[in-house]
Amino acid sequence: MSDTPGIRIEHVTKSYKNGPFAVDDVSLDVRDGEFMVLVGPSGCGKSTLLKLIAGIEETTAGRIYIGERDVTLLDPRKRDIAMVFQNYALYPHLSVRANLGFGLKLRKASKAEIASRVDEVARILGLEEMLERKPGELSGGQRQRVAMGRAIVREPAAFLMDEPLSNLDAKLRVSMRAQLSRLHERLGVTTVYVTHDQVEAMTLGQRVAVMRAGVLQQCDTPDQLFDHPANLFVAAFIGSPAMNLVEAGVEDGEARFGTAVMGLPEDSPLRAGAGRRIVLGLRPHDIKLADAGIAGVVQVVERLGTETHVVVGIDAPRLRSRALADAVESAPDDDILLAEDDRASFTVVAEARVPVDVGDRVALAVNPARLHGFDAETGEALRAPAEARAPVAA
Repeated sequence: MSDTPGIRIEHVTKSYKNGPFAVDDVSLDVRDGEFMVLVGPSGCGKSTLLKLIAGIEETTAGRIYIGERDVTLLDPRKRDIAMVFQNYALYPHLSVRANLGFGLKLRKASKAEIASRVDEVARILGLEEMLERKPGELSGGQRQRVAMGRAIVREPAAFLMDEPLSNLDAKLRVSMRAQLSRLHERLGVTTVYVTHDQVEAMTLGQRVAVMRAGVLQQCDTPDQLFDHPANLFVAAFIGSPAMNLVEAGVEDGEARFGTAVMGLPEDSPLRAGAGRRIVLGLRPHDIKLADAGIAGVVQVVERLGTETHVVVGIDAPRLRSRALADAVESAPDDDILLAEDDRASFTVVAEARVPVDVGDRVALAVNPARLHGFDAETGEALRAPAEARAPVAA
């Protein structure tokens, strides 16, 4: 990849009259040829940011560059980008061939060039047999391939994709994700992809930018987001099943919640939380059913064929952190179905045919090195002393 960003966003803000910031001082570099995913819940500003890059919306403040060109004030047609939308945006009265070549026709390309590029893109996307059909004769997956083909045929500087797979059924989405990854590897065009689906973000993105309420929370590789979330929001949003969270205290090198006591390694970031309320986080894949450990009772067993999700109630109070409620954008009691259930519960990802049933008493083994810690008031991730002193990379 080039050292020059394919797209550079500098302190971009978008506000509407009498409303909050839709995008709030976002700075982001999308590297040349990179597949960058913008992810977050509905209303977080990810689609607005994409429209700002495209020029469909005007920025309130900040600058946007594509390559070395400042495109902040440029008309969308002059930005050399191609968009793929959620609803395909195909012309129903035109054939697949005419839809694919429409953008080139507007640019007054020659008939020979249009035919050549349309045939090449149809071959790449497996659309050769459908060129004379109308969109109404195609399946959802085929229509989405036509929409992508129409973007590819223009050979733009960047692709902007706004939830292009959200109208497809679950099985087809998985298939289309794989095709998108292969297509990007083949074309190498800078791509910014918007989705609310964190699984889609983690499987597609070379880097993923997590947004919330118009603010960029963290931008990093999927592995880094999963292993080192910057705050409670990223921790709760990234990962499936979601991270287990419980309020804890740290004292004398030990983390304590309910009746559980765990010794912490010398370099554990949780040690930075000594003397204050913290939220302890555990990924479901980092907990094991064992002969000894944190005592609990099985509440739910979900057998998925390849693995089993086991929800275990433990002897600790349910998390009531305001930071968590803010993080998951809910009231503190929204996650409780049974009013009398005031205990915390941990989800465990176990082997497919683990011999457990609802009501069984079990023990949970945890590797203390895999614990995550967050300040209970601010929601920010705790850092090990050495990490906290290290300079932040630009």
